[in-house]
Amino acid sequence: MRKLFSYEDIAGMIDHALLNPTLSNKELKNGCNMAAAYETATVCVKPCDVKKAVALLSSSQTEVCTVIGFPHGSNLTETKILETKRACEQGACEVDMVINLGRLLSGDWQYVANDIHAVCQTAHDLGAKLKVIFENDFLANGGASLSGDDIKEKLCEICENAGADWVKTSTGFGYTRQANGNMATLGATEHDVVLMVEACKKGTQVKAAGGVKDLTTLLRMRKIGATRIGTSSTQGILNECRKLLDLPQISIVDESKNESY
Repeated sequence: MRKLFSYEDIAGMIDHALLNPTLSNKELKNGCNMAAAYETATVCVKPCDVKKAVALLSSSQTEVCTVIGFPHGSNLTETKILETKRACEQGACEVDMVINLGRLLSGDWQYVANDIHAVCQTAHDLGAKLKVIFENDFLANGGASLSGDDIKEKLCEICENAGADWVKTSTGFGYTRQANGNMATLGATEHDVVLMVEACKKGTQVKAAGGVKDLTTLLRMRKIGATRIGTSSTQGILNECRKLLDLPQISIVDESKNESY
């Protein structure tokens, strides 16, 4: 059977998420070692872990990504700029910033555009790439006199005008109250990924994050246009991929489990 992808294609899509609030130094080390062994695109770590992750990955091809204004985007723009500068100075090659959701849903589009542009310019000036996180779970019901889909399309336009390299569906921590009263997050959906891919007309790419926990889901996201995946289920996904491609399995000693993202 003709192979539609290589192992390198799939591993190179993954930002391995190490963002759990209680993540220990040991789990950080194990996660970085695993990502290096499986040759993922990046590890996505908290700002306080950038320097350690860069050191742990110094001899690998896996790069370091971090989050800015995470997880709710409500930091001052000046704070986001400083976070971005420090992360890049410490070796981060990519930054994933969260938009200011409150300002967005208030219809303050100029604030949102300026916030994104400032971080994008800072990252690019320091040689890093930018992903802009929408947190689509919070946008489902719309706001600012627009439907949820209209907001996402408008955000894609703003991000492209700012020069963002990717737009991203979710933080993986966007818990909202469901009809039964429970708190849950959907993360990336096929509907949103298709919408964002179609709305990006100037070359900005789409990252699907949250809820991508197996190879089947990753391949669906890839087919509809996502070029990067944020997940903490990396090892399971890539083990599936290697099995499908008749490649030997990779054995990692003392791999800590963290599959909430």
